[in-house]
Amino acid sequence: MPSDSFLPSLNDVMDPLYPQQLEVLRQQVLAEGGETATTQALFNYAWGLIRSQLVDDQRLGVKILSDIYKDTPSRRRECLYYLTIGCYKLNEYQMAKRYVDVLSSHEPNNKQVQTLKKMVEDKIERETMKGLLVGAGVIAGIATAAGFFFRSKKK
Repeated sequence: MPSDSFLPSLNDVMDPLYPQQLEVLRQQVLAEGGETATTQALFNYAWGLIRSQLVDDQRLGVKILSDIYKDTPSRRRECLYYLTIGCYKLNEYQMAKRYVDVLSSHEPNNKQVQTLKKMVEDKIERETMKGLLVGAGVIAGIATAAGFFFRSKKK
């Protein structure tokens, strides 16, 4: 995986395409035969789907990119980048981390990759803290309810 080629900035890939732009990409895939379209047409369409605000579009984008990743080794670098973003947007943070870790292992000095990795790791940390706080709140609630229950039984 060459580390000197360009990956788009996170700001660029998080901005959704207009529906008309996504439709142009879809029509290109259809014009090239749908599932038998060129890798480039499929990749462009998947890239557009990942940028969509619709979860179903994002899921389809992740699926197409996964297929490209398996079938076309020369596109793995770009696929890993967008698969990370797609999984991140779908709240599949552990899967996003797996993808970005593979990418980072091949490109440890790539600032865009490291920024993406930090974004994923920060989100995982925030979600973990949220889970711990919710868990602590539930335990506190149960302890309070048990205290009231046992106190009322003594009377």
